[in-house]
Amino acid sequence: MAPAGHTPAHYGFDVPVLTGSEGRRLLERPLVGRVLTGMLTGRLVAGARIDDGLRVAGELVAAGHTVALEHVPGPGEDVAAELAVLVGRVHAAGLAADCELLLPVDRLGAVAARRLGEAAAEAGLGVALAGRPALVDPLAALLPGARVVVPAGAPGAEERCRALAAGPVRLTRGPALPGRRAAADLAFVRCLNVLMAEGGRPAVEATDPRLIAITGERAAWNGRAPDSWEHVMPYGVRTDEQHRLVAAGYAVRVCAPSGPGAAAVVARRLAGRA
Repeated sequence: MAPAGHTPAHYGFDVPVLTGSEGRRLLERPLVGRVLTGMLTGRLVAGARIDDGLRVAGELVAAGHTVALEHVPGPGEDVAAELAVLVGRVHAAGLAADCELLLPVDRLGAVAARRLGEAAAEAGLGVALAGRPALVDPLAALLPGARVVVPAGAPGAEERCRALAAGPVRLTRGPALPGRRAAADLAFVRCLNVLMAEGGRPAVEATDPRLIAITGERAAWNGRAPDSWEHVMPYGVRTDEQHRLVAAGYAVRVCAPSGPGAAAVVARRLAGRA
């Protein structure tokens, strides 16, 4: 059976997976971050620099993909300043129309996130807002066209999808508790049904072959054109499937993490905790 989800087996090689508060503290240490970045660069992470993210984005666009940029500065770095530089660099590189920038609203704060969202809009770059619903959803109303990231496993996710379904939403599986994979998948499909039935343009993040197949089936059931929704898949994961989907006429956005903190984020996803 093919491995499914964000697991070391699914990614094709062993990566140290650390859980709990001790694991999170260890991942935040600069030396550990550098080691993980070295291990994952070129596989699951674009690299530690803004230039690395731009280079990979250019390669992905040339291969027929759109890109979800996820730049993660290290602990103590100025997140807003780094992302502002990235917005300008993406625009200067002529990649803005094919990219979408993830804004971590909890880390930025609503005010800084709004400023970045407005600057990105002026540059022709889309944004996706991730974080607590109490911060993200009101901000999305102030940023026309901003996508909202909804983890299907979060409390109230289905109701949230109903409220947001007329606009752009990125549905993710989100973290799953041990032994609760079936329940997490069911929650994902319920949210997917809501989004596919409405008039928005959902982006569906999945690597599990079953969920990818269900996504295509739900799109067909609702009579959706291929350009009315998109798959989202991580950089370096199931690349043959990414190419197959693009060749079949589907839109595939590839999430390309970069920055000193990106490897730690990927490691937490491997552990099923992000």
